[in-house]
Amino acid sequence: MITQLIQMLVDVIGALGYPGIFLLMAMESSIIPVPSELVMPPAGYLAQQGAMNPWLAIAAGTTGSLLGAYANYFASLYLGRPLILKYGKYVLIPSDKFCKVEEFFLRHGEISTFIGRLLPVIRHLISIPAGLSRMNHLRFSAYTLLGAFIWCSILTWIGYIIGHNQEQIMAYSKQAVLWVAVGCGLLLAGYIWFLRRRSKNRTPSETTAVSGE
Repeated sequence: MITQLIQMLVDVIGALGYPGIFLLMAMESSIIPVPSELVMPPAGYLAQQGAMNPWLAIAAGTTGSLLGAYANYFASLYLGRPLILKYGKYVLIPSDKFCKVEEFFLRHGEISTFIGRLLPVIRHLISIPAGLSRMNHLRFSAYTLLGAFIWCSILTWIGYIIGHNQEQIMAYSKQAVLWVAVGCGLLLAGYIWFLRRRSKNRTPSETTAVSGE
């Protein structure tokens, strides 16, 4: 079934070109469950066959991801948390999953919009708490584009290098998810360490300023 699905996506992307990648990745980043692992590797395969430029495919996937992320951002901004909790289950956002993603965002701050783009499940939901908190658009766009670019690049080059072997594509995509998750954990740990170190370094000066008053 996976083989048939990948072949179908290869045909669809081959027919629609870069706009097809853009549309599918926009859907993947919103509430429509189109796995990026089944979109970008076929684009990479088509690039390996000379039917596409890999960098243009990555650009289409990255910008499509931003559009889908903003769809969730504005939906949450205007609907609000109570409506999402009440009706989210009807659009594939169950309350328990939403609460976990919201907790992740609140615990780690705005950088979670970057890390979340690289993690399954969280990827298409992390924009919702960002919208609820009215995150700055420039930072939201920058973090989303960077995370989406890295993830789209990894999947595209997997498809480019491996070719049309669907089983190997899926196996390496799963390994990519694991390694990216480990990398995100290390990045997050480093970020928390940096914030704590900066906070400790600021404390003496702030104390002096207060005592001087």
